[in-house]
Amino acid sequence: MSHFDFASWIATQTREVDRALDRFLPKATAKPATIHKAMRYSLLAGGKRMRPALVLAAAEACGGTHEAAMPLACAVECIHTYSLIHDDLPGMDNDDLRRGKPTNHKVFGEGIAILAGDALLTQAFEIAASCTGWKRYSIKDVVLEIAKASGSLQLIAGQVADLEGEGKKISRAQLRYIHERKTSALLACSVRLGGMSANCTPAQLEALTDFGYNVGLAFQVIDDILDVTQTSEQLGKTAGKDIKAQKATYPSIVGLEKSRVIAAELTAKAEVALQPFRGKAVALEAISNYLLRRQS
Repeated sequence: MSHFDFASWIATQTREVDRALDRFLPKATAKPATIHKAMRYSLLAGGKRMRPALVLAAAEACGGTHEAAMPLACAVECIHTYSLIHDDLPGMDNDDLRRGKPTNHKVFGEGIAILAGDALLTQAFEIAASCTGWKRYSIKDVVLEIAKASGSLQLIAGQVADLEGEGKKISRAQLRYIHERKTSALLACSVRLGGMSANCTPAQLEALTDFGYNVGLAFQVIDDILDVTQTSEQLGKTAGKDIKAQKATYPSIVGLEKSRVIAAELTAKAEVALQPFRGKAVALEAISNYLLRRQS
C-alpha cells in the first residue's frame, strides 16, 4: 500500500467526477433556472465523492476504464445527493448544514428542495441510460441495480427504519438493518456498477459485493463515531444531531471503544474480500483504509 498515493488519486478522481457532473446536468440558466440552480447547489457543493470513487476504483480493479465507468459514478452521486437533500428537510432530520454550507431548503425553500431531490433522482437514471451496456451487463441490468439499491427495500427502507427508530430502544440487529439499507446498499451498488462497467466476471462481482457490503457498514459505524467525537466544522454538517434526535447509533448501544473495534473488524472483512483481485484492487483497499482512519 505504501507505493499508492491515495491523496493524489482521490483528488484526481474528485476533479474528474466534478467535471463530468457539470457536463451531465442542465446548465444553471436552463428554464426553470431555480430548479437547476438548486440541483447544482447541492450536487456541486463538494463532499468526499466516496461513492463515485468506489465506482472508479472497482472499474480499475477489474481492468476497466474511467471513461466507461464515469456515467455510473455520476449516477450514484446524484442518488446520494438527492437522499441528503431530502434527509435534511424539516420533516426528516431538520438540518441546517451540509458539506459546510446551508442545506438546500435553507437556501431555496422546502418546495424547491423537495423538487431538486426528485430531479436528481430522475437525473441519475438519465445519466446511467447514456451507457451502451457491456457483454455481460445490459443497460437493463444497470438500471435495475440502481433502482433496487435506492428503492423501498434498500435505501428508502433504511431511512424509514431510521425515522421510526428515533427515541426508541432498538437492538443491534435492528441497527444493522438500518445501516445495511441506509448506507451499505448504495456503497455496494457503487462497486458493483464499477465492476459491471469493466464487464467483470461473476466471481469478481461477488467479491466486489462482499467488499461493498462490509465497507458500507464500516462507513456508517465510523460516521456514528464522528458524530460524537468531532465538531460541526470538522464534519461539514451538524455534529451531535444523532444524540439530539435520539437516534440509535453504535456508540449509543455499545459505546465508543466497542464501535471502533466493530469498524476495524468490518474493514478487515472488506479487505479480505479483495484477495481474488491479487493486488489489482489497490485503490479500493486504500479507500477502506482511509475511511477507517477518519475516526482517529
